[in-house]
Amino acid sequence: MSDAGLRIDRHGDVEVLTLDRPEAHNALTLELYDALEQAIRDTTARCLVVTGAGPSFCSGDDVKEVMAGPSGPPTESLERSPRLTPAADALLHTDVPVIAAVNGAAVGWGMELALMADIRIASDRAKFGELFVLRGLVSDVAGLGRLAQLVGRENAATLLFTGAVIDAERAERIGMVSSVVDHDELLFVAMALAQEIAARPPLAVRAIKRGLRQALDPDWNELGSWVSSTLAELFRTDDHREGVQSFLEKRPPEFTGR
Repeated sequence: MSDAGLRIDRHGDVEVLTLDRPEAHNALTLELYDALEQAIRDTTARCLVVTGAGPSFCSGDDVKEVMAGPSGPPTESLERSPRLTPAADALLHTDVPVIAAVNGAAVGWGMELALMADIRIASDRAKFGELFVLRGLVSDVAGLGRLAQLVGRENAATLLFTGAVIDAERAERIGMVSSVVDHDELLFVAMALAQEIAARPPLAVRAIKRGLRQALDPDWNELGSWVSSTLAELFRTDDHREGVQSFLEKRPPEFTGR
């Protein structure tokens, strides 16, 4: 494990990025966000596989560090420089195909991470949830700009408005993942597909990914600015503070609309 909690393993032309904080369900610290961004920007692989160590894929932000630390959420920086999250920018603009091998719970930004991949293969133990509304927040750009592409507006709205967690079977049924496989076969299946993609002409593959982005994606930078500006407002609300506090205290939240 690296100090940042990201393990990078190279297998020929395929690189596997493993979120490696299993004791924290692979929650994202600021350092891990930076490491993930840098690994994607620096890769020379022809295909990337992203997965998690232990029973979880990624449980989203490390709430104690990112949301409830001594200085609280980064409200001032979001207001001063609204922008796309750097790790999201790296994932959404790379021309390298990305496969998410979702081995367990992918919730909050963990679900965003899965959505930013080109292909999602899920273990039969995987679960998915856009939990942001439960913290009084909006999702990052993938929940708004890609989820509805995959599952349709109505299913996306249901998941975003409620913060419901769904299992792998339902995720496959509504089109969120390409396939569900036995847990023990997950990395084998993901690696086989990654190796197949990596064996194709790399210039053509990269061009195809750019074409998909041009044909289907919104302006991620514009959407990212809207998300960060909106988060700056929501971070100041009582409902956000209640969402975080109730999570830390393991009790039902009581939202007031303030």
